[in-house]
Amino acid sequence: MMSVKKTMTIGEILRKDPQYATKLMQFGMGCIGCPSAQTESLEEAALVHGVDADRLVDALNKEDA
Repeated sequence: MMSVKKTMTIGEILRKDPQYATKLMQFGMGCIGCPSAQTESLEEAALVHGVDADRLVDALNKEDA
């Protein structure tokens, strides 16, 4: 399992492991298919969606992600 960082783009995360889409959707990050997902960092996207980026990264890095 890779380690997700706030500086990674959603597109980069999903290319490495598409299974992260489910966890992102649970956090209301419906932008997984959005063009911005290819250029915005996870932290920037979290800010736009009102999600705590540190909490999101912690959840994505858990074994059940």
